[in-house]
Amino acid sequence: MSSLSLSRRTFLAVAALGGLEAVLTACTSSSSPVVVTTTVTPGDPVSSAGVAPSSAAGAAPSSAAASSGAAPASGAVSSGAPAASTPPVTASPTTTAAPTGKPVHVRLYQGDGKTYGVGLPIIVYMSKVITDAKAFVKATTVKVNGTVIQGAWYFQKSAIYSGYPMEAHYRPQTYWPAHAAISLDLPIKNVSAGKGLLFDDSLTLSIKTGAANITMVDGATERLVTTSDGLVKFNFPVSLGKASTPTFNGTKVIMERAKLERMIGTTPGDEYDLEVPWSCRLTNSGEFIHAASWNGGNIGQRSTSNGCTNLNVDAAKQFFDFALIGDVAVYKNTGGGDMPVWDGYGDWNLSWAEWSRGGAVSTS
Repeated sequence: MSSLSLSRRTFLAVAALGGLEAVLTACTSSSSPVVVTTTVTPGDPVSSAGVAPSSAAGAAPSSAAASSGAAPASGAVSSGAPAASTPPVTASPTTTAAPTGKPVHVRLYQGDGKTYGVGLPIIVYMSKVITDAKAFVKATTVKVNGTVIQGAWYFQKSAIYSGYPMEAHYRPQTYWPAHAAISLDLPIKNVSAGKGLLFDDSLTLSIKTGAANITMVDGATERLVTTSDGLVKFNFPVSLGKASTPTFNGTKVIMERAKLERMIGTTPGDEYDLEVPWSCRLTNSGEFIHAASWNGGNIGQRSTSNGCTNLNVDAAKQFFDFALIGDVAVYKNTGGGDMPVWDGYGDWNLSWAEWSRGGAVSTS
């Protein structure tokens, strides 16, 4: 018995997306044991800066007094009173209209100073669905070890955070280099996000990558092999999803880690309510690499799970202790379809040409 379960984050994310219909079981992290079971319909990878007025200095007044005792010019009449002063000349204030529009607030997934695996994209969440990303893209500067790199943003629907209906992922053409310093500068405050929309804040980010931890899982051999910076770290037997609930093929990224993940199954004949140890989430729809003491007779022999990657308990703990958020796991020969880009961090399953087009919002 395994789990194809959804966290609260999962339920929101997948339910917002519309498309392929699947009945999935929801789960939450151990810190928030609220469980929801639902029929999910996945969908398309879906301060004003006013210019201060400028004032020209007024011209110095010139006054002409009548010359005492001097004869007036021919044809002029002298009253004997001083001539009127010339008034100061002052330029009219000029202003530049401040940009206007409904505010779009942006926030980051990653945190400054943290270390992630080489597969994790930079992730930005937006408080409104934007309609033009060209200025956003133009403002982006990403550096690796101090050198500017050329990557691309991909935009899609989101329901991860309440009030943030869109997210954007930035990645290079291949995985980030290992043991690298990565920085983002995104000065977009008062930049257009489309007609009637204006970003209201700017972002910076400074993170690091760890070792290049790449896990390969093969359904034909029922084995999981992890390399770290090119050297084999683990070679464990596994059991993947059975024919009715197959595991996705494709490139996945570790999204979350939990020492105990509550998983509930409500399928008639396959009901369960378990706290599953040493769980690493791979998809929003509920695929994990986790310990499965109940399935020991099948691990390494045949695929019998509900879509997760079952490991023996000792192996699962070793993998859990070693893994970073953002580590890569590549699956083949599972009998399932390819992981959708929106079902977690499926970013690497798109070709670079498709990724560069920007997804839900054009970037060129």
